[in-house]
Amino acid sequence: MNSNGDIKSGSYRKSAGATKKETYAELYRRFILLTLICSVFPLILVGWGIYTYYSEFATARMVDYFQNLTEYHRKIVELFLKERTADLQLTAFTHSLEHLRDTSNLNRVFNTLNREEVFFTDIGVIDDRGRHVSYVGPYDLMDKDYSETFWFKRVMERGVYISDMFMGYRSVPHFIIAVLRSDENQKWILRATVYTDYMRSLVEDVKIGETGEVYLLNKEGVFQTAPRYSGKIMGSAPFRMDVFTEESGIHILEGGKDDLDRPLPKQIIAYAWLKKPRWLLGVKQDYDEAFRAVNHANHAILIFLHVSILAILVVAILTTRHMIKVIQKRDEEEERLSMQLLQASKLASIGELAAGVAHEINNPLSVILTENQVIRDLGEEATSLDGDFKGQLFESLSQIEAQVQRCSHITQNLLRFSRRSKSKIEMVDINKCCEEVIELLEKRAQTSGIQFIVDLENDLPRLLSDPFQLEQVLINFISNSIDAHEGKPYGTIRINSRLNSRKQGIEINISDTGSGISQENLKRIFDPFFTTKPVGKGTGLGLSISYTIVKSLGGNITVRSEMGKGTEFTIFLPFRTAKDFEDSPYDVAG
Repeated sequence: MNSNGDIKSGSYRKSAGATKKETYAELYRRFILLTLICSVFPLILVGWGIYTYYSEFATARMVDYFQNLTEYHRKIVELFLKERTADLQLTAFTHSLEHLRDTSNLNRVFNTLNREEVFFTDIGVIDDRGRHVSYVGPYDLMDKDYSETFWFKRVMERGVYISDMFMGYRSVPHFIIAVLRSDENQKWILRATVYTDYMRSLVEDVKIGETGEVYLLNKEGVFQTAPRYSGKIMGSAPFRMDVFTEESGIHILEGGKDDLDRPLPKQIIAYAWLKKPRWLLGVKQDYDEAFRAVNHANHAILIFLHVSILAILVVAILTTRHMIKVIQKRDEEEERLSMQLLQASKLASIGELAAGVAHEINNPLSVILTENQVIRDLGEEATSLDGDFKGQLFESLSQIEAQVQRCSHITQNLLRFSRRSKSKIEMVDINKCCEEVIELLEKRAQTSGIQFIVDLENDLPRLLSDPFQLEQVLINFISNSIDAHEGKPYGTIRINSRLNSRKQGIEINISDTGSGISQENLKRIFDPFFTTKPVGKGTGLGLSISYTIVKSLGGNITVRSEMGKGTEFTIFLPFRTAKDFEDSPYDVAG
């Protein structure tokens, strides 16, 4: 490490073992200290910002929640009362008094109104003197005089009236909806008692947390429904009503005592006034419970800060250790790369040597071919030779010529490998290439307990390509598949060839039942010098060279693999014309 803290890669190579350890230790301490300074202070600022923002956000969200909930239930209650009033108005204006005098007709009307739900407890027709004309319901009210009741006077004045909760003749809390109808200069009232349990279910059954409650109050602060905790129906509210001056809003109740002289905690109440009747819908909850999320957020932020600081420390330690290990392994990696470069250099030297050997072998091969042809000519001219002997002679000469051609192909491959000659592009029979490579490697596979399964599609069209380089590619892939079975007593390698009409080409599929390739290594298998084989058993160049060859021939390679199950390579070679190879390093056969 130099004076300004920069690390030079050369310093690690030049330092002795003890000096390296001291350098790593100093780097370790400084990195951790710098990480803590750069992380903890911003973390505290971020924590404070989160606390402030979340507190304001949670408070506003809770207020909005209460207001929206109150408005929602206000609309439900108003809609219910409006629909029931409309039902009675429709009934009164579509039926005459004479019709409704008949109790059976009124009973049919009553059942129709309660067809979907039980909305009304009873229904009655009352004349302008406050006497029942007809009645349907569970109470004995026919002889009752309503002329002096408050609701009778209101409906006669207003035409439509919804009462507050009252006891009345039946001595149970209830409220009514009454509508006035004028029929041939005669006034009469259709009055119905709203089913109290249904009305209460719209409000009282709403559960908000452990302490929340919803209720209705009239203008005098009398409960029209039974609160969950703070009172009873037709009881007085434990707070003043003059604080609810707006049509809707939020009010904080600082506590007090209920009807039983029990202390009440601080509470938040959201309210909204109904238009008809003029009732107040209240949604109330203990303040501590309503804002519990804010308190939890405060505790969570403190825990978050402590855990984050601890996490930063742990991550800093682990990250620093990892970086130090990376730096320590860098020398080993450089040494390994140097060995690979040395190996590549050796391969280059071997290529030069192979080129020289190929040239030296070509000369005697030419002589052998020439002498072979001379012997053949002499044999054809000799008339004294026995026929069988002559046939065997010519057959032997043909074998010599074939083996010389084979040696010539080998030397051409050596020259091509050493880049001393151009590859030749010619019409290639893919199946024949596959069969030759399979024949070459089959004995090696059998000694390892591996069986070839060959499925080559018949009558595949020929394509322009380099047969020798294709054989090299196939040898590399099949050899790798054989090596992938190391440690296994047996296995299979499947070689398929198929026509791909959609892509206009031929696919060669090579799949094995070997050890497979991990997803991490799968991304690097075509990189030069990358190999998973032990040192001395692989250079990491086979797949890279194969990939380069296939790409230069216009094709591509895809691979799928699963650890423990095997690997599948698919080689695609397109149909190409001689024009496609004009700018390539290949000679196209005429």
